[in-house]
Amino acid sequence: MGNKINDPIARLMGLRYKSHPWHGIEVGDAAPDVITAFIEMVPTDTVKYELDKVSGYLKIDRPQKYSNVVPALYGFVPQSFCGDKVAEYCMQQSSRTDIVGDGDPLDICVLTERDIVHGDIICEVKPIGGFRMLDGNEADDKIIAVLTHDVTYSSYNDITELPKGVVNRLKHYFLTYKDMPDSDKAKKVEIVDVYGREEAQEIINRSLEDYKCHFDGLDEILRHV
Repeated sequence: MGNKINDPIARLMGLRYKSHPWHGIEVGDAAPDVITAFIEMVPTDTVKYELDKVSGYLKIDRPQKYSNVVPALYGFVPQSFCGDKVAEYCMQQSSRTDIVGDGDPLDICVLTERDIVHGDIICEVKPIGGFRMLDGNEADDKIIAVLTHDVTYSSYNDITELPKGVVNRLKHYFLTYKDMPDSDKAKKVEIVDVYGREEAQEIINRSLEDYKCHFDGLDEILRHV
């Protein structure tokens, strides 16, 4: 028997025997009120990390060449996917007709008073709102959440309760983090709305439904690996 590994099977075994952050972590029974978030980056990171979708490990996307630093814990909602249902809701709320999902897990920012020194962790969070963000014609929502049991932030239940400066800091980051000096290619990123807890929950639910549709049959495949 040769030593050549069947690549698709190897990848699926990785999902079974290592908790893949996107596919192998449960969002939680209390979703969308309280959910699990996977954190990729923290405010002290000088390198932009993102999930390698195949292996489940964090990879270096690029060094942070400029002064823009993520102002909160940043990651995504496990077993979520921004597809047709997320795009449909974005079009309903923005009066646009050309929106598609960005094909990624749903992004999330988590506010906490504590210094979390590294990513590649999971945490329990309470969604309180979000930004309806468009990257070109792609729905790229950013859910805003608070760390449960956090002394400072856990008492907030809606984004309207946050200090204005906190919201503005988050908005500034997302509107500028793709800007590259001397780049000829303009980034058409815009925040068309800031929404509260109920809409955040609606978008989370839609992203979970999109995931089930997009990855239909994955559980069955894994049971036979």
